[in-house]
Parts: sequence; C-alpha cells; structure tokens
Amino acid sequence: MPYDSDLAILSKNPTLHPVALPAANRSILTRVLHALILASVLNQLIGSYFLSRPMPGEAPELSFVLHEYVGMGSLALVALFWLWTLIRKRETSIGRLVPWFSRSGITSVMKDVGSQFAHLRQGTMADDPDSALASAVHGLGLLTLTTMALTGTVYFFITGTHSAKLVLSVHKLMSNLMWGYLFAHAGLAVLHQLLGSDMISRMFWHRRSAAQS
Repeated sequence: MPYDSDLAILSKNPTLHPVALPAANRSILTRVLHALILASVLNQLIGSYFLSRPMPGEAPELSFVLHEYVGMGSLALVALFWLWTLIRKRETSIGRLVPWFSRSGITSVMKDVGSQFAHLRQGTMADDPDSALASAVHGLGLLTLTTMALTGTVYFFITGTHSAKLVLSVHKLMSNLMWGYLFAHAGLAVLHQLLGSDMISRMFWHRRSAAQS
C-alpha cells in the first residue's frame, strides 16, 4: 500500500518531514478528544438557552453552576488538544491548523480555495479532510472555541468587576460564531456523506476500506 511505503521510507530517513496520517487512521486520543470537545460544546451552547444569570447577591441556580464548571472543563479539553497537536506525529500540525502567520501556509490555503471552486464548477466536491483549506477551517473552529472557553473562565473569576461586561460580550460573540461554525461544519459533512464520502464516520472512528476487509 502507498501509505505503508511512506512509513517504510520515513523509518529509514527520520530527517524527512513526517507525512500526515490518513483521516481514517487518526490516533485514538485525537478521536476521543474530538468527541469530548464536541459533546461539551453542544452541552454549553444548548444549555445556555436555559440559563438565567443570578443578580448580585443572589445564589446561582444549579444549571448555571454546571455551565460554569463544564465550561472550565471545556477549556481544559481544548488546551489538552492544542498540547497534543504540538507533540503528536504524522497528524495535522499546528502550522496547518493556523497557517495565517506563514506565507507558504496562506499560499497553500489560497491554492486549495481555487481547487475547491474548480470542483464546484464541475458539480463535485473535493474529498480531502486533510487539505490546506479544511485544516485551516478546523483551526478557526478551535480558535473560536478556545476564545469562548477562555472568556467564560475569565468571567467566572472577575464577575462584578468593570471588565466583566466586556469579557461577557466577547464570550457571547464567540458563542454565536461557534453556532455558525457548527452548522456549516455539520452541513458540509452531511453533504459529503450524501455524495458518497464516509466523512462523518472518519471523524470519530476507523472505517475499514474494502481492500482491508
């Protein structure tokens, strides 16, 4: 298999830049973190519609307390994901998730955008979850989530101060952006699935190809 030959070459030439794992072969930790982050984000976004912030001096309801602590847990999860991204091998790198500080990274994204439009003109969709554009979009989602969780945690500690209102405003803005990201991300995944790709299954578990079964 081509992938096996790539690994053989790398084992003999450790100085070569590592290849990215195919989406179907993501590490177990990557998949577990992805699932936990998704579950926590959905819990926070949906649960926020059933919350009422306590007035000064008023005891918070249990749902509000849970929202605060699950939010801090979400920050821990996303921090762990960023740390794992830094040390994992042959998976999407930080540079591909956040390509905006590199000329070559931005160029790769722009070229990929052109390729995506070319596919759309032909009535098809590119099926490459590891493309420069897809990786950059995933990175934007992670950055939005990080800011949302961070501002929520900061607000927990500075409630009642002059800065709390500004931090809460940013937190709410990030929450709205996160809703938009989730709808767009899920919609594109479903569209890929309907067009014959196993995009959804590849997000969470390994799906064996016919050649492997």
